[in-house]
Amino acid sequence: MVQTLQIVLFTIDDVKRFVTLTNKYHFPINLSNGKYKIDAKSIMGVFSLGTSQPVTLEIDSDPSQSKEVEEFVEEVQAFAAK
Repeated sequence: MVQTLQIVLFTIDDVKRFVTLTNKYHFPINLSNGKYKIDAKSIMGVFSLGTSQPVTLEIDSDPSQSKEVEEFVEEVQAFAAK
């Protein structure tokens, strides 16, 4: 099951906090900007997309991980594009 959200990482600290958050979870999490798709658990990958522009967050999980995914989605709302 794939879920998507739009997020924005404005600062270097946002990127660090976001990558730390993604690494707490055991399901694939990716970011894409339309042109590139990267592993959201890679700080270098996230920096390569740049900051301050909305990107698409993709969560790829199976039904057995639904509780973890809900927890992650709640935590990542701090970065939601407004």
